[in-house]
Amino acid sequence: MEERDVELIVQSMNRLGLRITDQRKTIAQLFANATGFLSAKEVFLGMVDKYDGISFDTIYRNLRLLKELGVIEQFQIEDSYKYRVACFGHQHHHHHMICLSCNRVIPLESCPMDNFQAPDQFRIVKHRFEIYGYCDNCQQQGMGEDAETISA
Repeated sequence: MEERDVELIVQSMNRLGLRITDQRKTIAQLFANATGFLSAKEVFLGMVDKYDGISFDTIYRNLRLLKELGVIEQFQIEDSYKYRVACFGHQHHHHHMICLSCNRVIPLESCPMDNFQAPDQFRIVKHRFEIYGYCDNCQQQGMGEDAETISA
């Protein structure tokens, strides 16, 4: 990604009232340069040489804050959480399809919850919905042919 992407991330943090520290600028740079998702460990490894004494607590605190502000998004992929820059082009509520091979993220323009009716005794206040599979490019390369198909 370009320096412009770093500026978009930093401007988003600033607009949301977050103090822009050198560490947060570095986190923005890491995410802007990432081709896919980053784990907390990858963020830590990208910062540990520049910030002597940085801890995993600091990394997790910043990731949680940036997620709560909507600057980055958190996804559970396999057994771990991964992060990526939020969909700045989508200002509305949406969900994602995620390729298990290349980590490509495809936004879903409609929400499956629009057609869901909860029982009267349950009030929904938030939800998450991601679909995991293999994108067309990875399918053409033979990825996911041996994967089980999960049916509802």
